[in-house]
Amino acid sequence: MAIKGNLHDFTLTQLLNLITLANKSGTLVVERSNEAVEVFFTDGKLAYADSVNGDNSLAGILHKTQLISSAQYKGIKSNVNGMSDKELGLLLINANYFSQQEIIQSLQTHFVDVVNRLFTWMEGFFRFETDIAPPDDKITVKINLENLILEGSRQIRELEHLEDEIPSLDIGVKFVERPGANVTNLKLTSQEWSVIPYIDPKNSLKKIAAVTKLTDYEIRQVIYSLVQAGIVEMVRPEKSTGSKPPVKLAEELVKGDKEEGKSLIFRIIDRIRSL
Repeated sequence: MAIKGNLHDFTLTQLLNLITLANKSGTLVVERSNEAVEVFFTDGKLAYADSVNGDNSLAGILHKTQLISSAQYKGIKSNVNGMSDKELGLLLINANYFSQQEIIQSLQTHFVDVVNRLFTWMEGFFRFETDIAPPDDKITVKINLENLILEGSRQIRELEHLEDEIPSLDIGVKFVERPGANVTNLKLTSQEWSVIPYIDPKNSLKKIAAVTKLTDYEIRQVIYSLVQAGIVEMVRPEKSTGSKPPVKLAEELVKGDKEEGKSLIFRIIDRIRSL
């Protein structure tokens, strides 16, 4: 019989502790709104994980973990001709493109990332069904859950701190007039770069998170870092004016004030070019 519940009542940390202590084998499915993740376990260890909405093929995972370029990814996808992940893995190893260890390491990194992202979900429904193995054509691994649980606990503590600092995602943000940090020495992450174009009081954090596909935890983390760096400040979101009806989210999210954001971004880019 499947175990079912809500993440409000039974956290992912508790679920993983149960699975590892009981040496469970089976599949954990976690769903919320339009997202779903499947995590497979064998004898209490992580064996495989995928996001239902993503490309979970071996080629897709090698691309996500930056083991292959976008051009190589497209080339593989157009030439595999229905080849399974196991067959593709053997082909890449026998052709000396990668070692077995490199492919396994790439898979482990991806699976751990999928599970770590689940720790940022504060809501969602789960079900755990025993004795359901990963698809036969997939390459599986064996990862102990202890370190994953410790990392998840750390993320939960950090999320609680971020929620204290940024209680609501309905607020807006804007560039500060005079950055408090020496922006020429800043190094932005890919997530921070994805948020920068949408810095504008018209855009709530909730809307920015939706258009950049960041979780509540990730958008709080990004904004908190930018605030601490003295680049942006939080403000009440500007209300829409006029009699026009609301437009779709993608159209409503205007990219931040060009002149205001441009000088900051150009200074960062100029610094990168000078390195």
